[in-house]
Amino acid sequence: MEIRVRGDSVQIDGYVNAVERKSKPLWSRMGQFIERIRKGAFARALKRNDDVKILLNHDPNRVLGSTRQGNLELEEDSIGLRARATITDPEVVKKAKNGDLVGWSFGFMDRDVDHKRDEDGFPLREVNDLDLEEVSILDRTKTPAYDGTLVIVRADESSIFYGETFEDDVQIREETPEPEQVAEQPKADEQINYEEWDALLKELRA
Repeated sequence: MEIRVRGDSVQIDGYVNAVERKSKPLWSRMGQFIERIRKGAFARALKRNDDVKILLNHDPNRVLGSTRQGNLELEEDSIGLRARATITDPEVVKKAKNGDLVGWSFGFMDRDVDHKRDEDGFPLREVNDLDLEEVSILDRTKTPAYDGTLVIVRADESSIFYGETFEDDVQIREETPEPEQVAEQPKADEQINYEEWDALLKELRA
């Protein structure tokens, strides 16, 4: 995610999700699973919805703009869902200047999902089609779960994965699981190195 602070605005460019790439292990009440968004899913979703909102940390009271307002551009390219946004919200600009913006997330509703097992026998959800409701800019209170794109992915309490079934509701891709859901802490090499992020952000702002 590239962040550029220009006066009283911030320009953010990056990938919300890389298609055909597995997530880290995610959580449901029935245990862990991994997820993969299939190629073309975002492109079809964007054709169906011309007013995708951009939020701060999935907060519906913190709408920062939308594709219809013109300060958010979304497209699916050969890598995945790419977002370009210009934000003038003072809180977001301050967080950008302080290096406190760490990634993207998204909220969606399933249209077509296959439940499988990966080569290691781990539960795998392959999302073939979806309705994209929103994308969110995330600050340090969230922990990215997709390695390559810094995307948070976990179902919230209103739409939980139950084994091989799925509650057909908007999925808000959220932060780390609730304490009672956690079986073990992430390994040290899975933690975000914010010192590297700080160095990168200083370079981008230079």
